[in-house]
Amino acid sequence: MSPLSRRALLRGAGAGALLPAIGACGSVAGSVASADEIQYWNLFSGPDGNLMKDMTRKIEDRVPGLKVKTTVLDWGAPYYTKLAMASVGGRAPDIAVMHLTRLPGYAPGGLLDPWDMDLLAEFGVRRQDINPTVLKRCQYEGKPFAVPLDTHPFIMFYDHDMMDRSGLLRSDGRPLPFESPAHYLEVAEKLRKDNGKLGPVFGHVNDGANAWRMFWTLFSQTGGVFDLTGARADIDIDRSVEVVRFMAQVIRPDCRTMDLPTAIADFANGQSPLIFNGEWDLNTFRTAKKDKLGAAPFPTIFDKPAGAADSHSLVLPRQNHVDPAKRRHAHRFAAELLKSSLAWAGGGHIPAYLPVTASKAYGQLHPQHEYAAAANHPALDPQAWFTGSGSDFQNRMCQALQLTLISGAAPEKAVQKMVSEINDLLSKPNPA
Repeated sequence: MSPLSRRALLRGAGAGALLPAIGACGSVAGSVASADEIQYWNLFSGPDGNLMKDMTRKIEDRVPGLKVKTTVLDWGAPYYTKLAMASVGGRAPDIAVMHLTRLPGYAPGGLLDPWDMDLLAEFGVRRQDINPTVLKRCQYEGKPFAVPLDTHPFIMFYDHDMMDRSGLLRSDGRPLPFESPAHYLEVAEKLRKDNGKLGPVFGHVNDGANAWRMFWTLFSQTGGVFDLTGARADIDIDRSVEVVRFMAQVIRPDCRTMDLPTAIADFANGQSPLIFNGEWDLNTFRTAKKDKLGAAPFPTIFDKPAGAADSHSLVLPRQNHVDPAKRRHAHRFAAELLKSSLAWAGGGHIPAYLPVTASKAYGQLHPQHEYAAAANHPALDPQAWFTGSGSDFQNRMCQALQLTLISGAAPEKAVQKMVSEINDLLSKPNPA
């Protein structure tokens, strides 16, 4: 493989993210695994970090000769910058975690090596064992450059007792469907009146992603065109305006100026019957609500099921000189992580390894099992080198949406701003 260019590095790091992190990169990249262990970078802290640490320890205990040196870095632009710098500088880890939506900024620039699916199969993980919808997004030029560990979607959590009081649960305790945008607004008002408190909550103020998650969920349900592969964006403007107009109705009157911490607290403390949020806050809600907590995939409000999502995936950062033994260990470790992902499901993420989600043990996880179908319809960010979790793109989209959600401007103005921001990003030199 030819040497990496500065343009390829910029692609991986993300526009504007490179220079501030260069100074911090050296000390981390200098942490090198010993000859008999592989180096593993991830971005998991808090409960997820504890789960991953425990999974790794148990894998080491049961697999003779496999030793893993883990380095945990802050997620977001700093993480992805350091990963790109390490690949360019010849000091990359043997295996790393990457949000799948960031793959278009790495694989085309030569920052990653492809996986050997035959070797994974030797260790018990076959291609057909992995969620096919997510695995499809792992491909670049016909080669798999990522192996998905999970899907983590934007879903609906609800208070079982409050929903039941309003007659909105089926006999099996699951929520009744919303038949249309208008029907959702009727149900939201009923919940508000029946409980004498807040209606459904959604936090979006001062957040760099949540308004985009809601927009992308609803827009994906419409089936409208949102193509960023050309020189200029090809976007269904009418559908976009329709979605933004509906979002403005969803947040009023309770959530127009509500930030995410407030929304989480209001739902956890029983002030609201339901919240639209990422499954990664499962343990917060489970601790607060215990048996009253219910969860479901994001409801189908428009034409077809979809929910904004991403995937924690495993990648092989580019190595100047591949050590065959370490590359083999990296494949073994990846396979063992997937096969161990019932433990990972404890944090709320939906395992991408199908034998786990099909198991009796997973079926007994509550409420994880109730929203597992969200992994069948994940709406990952539109593919472009600048999109993905933690990206400036998502932040720009959120700022554009606030023109309507907070300031009350016409939806057309917010959509116009979104398109303008996207075209500005598309106008920048494409490192490909």
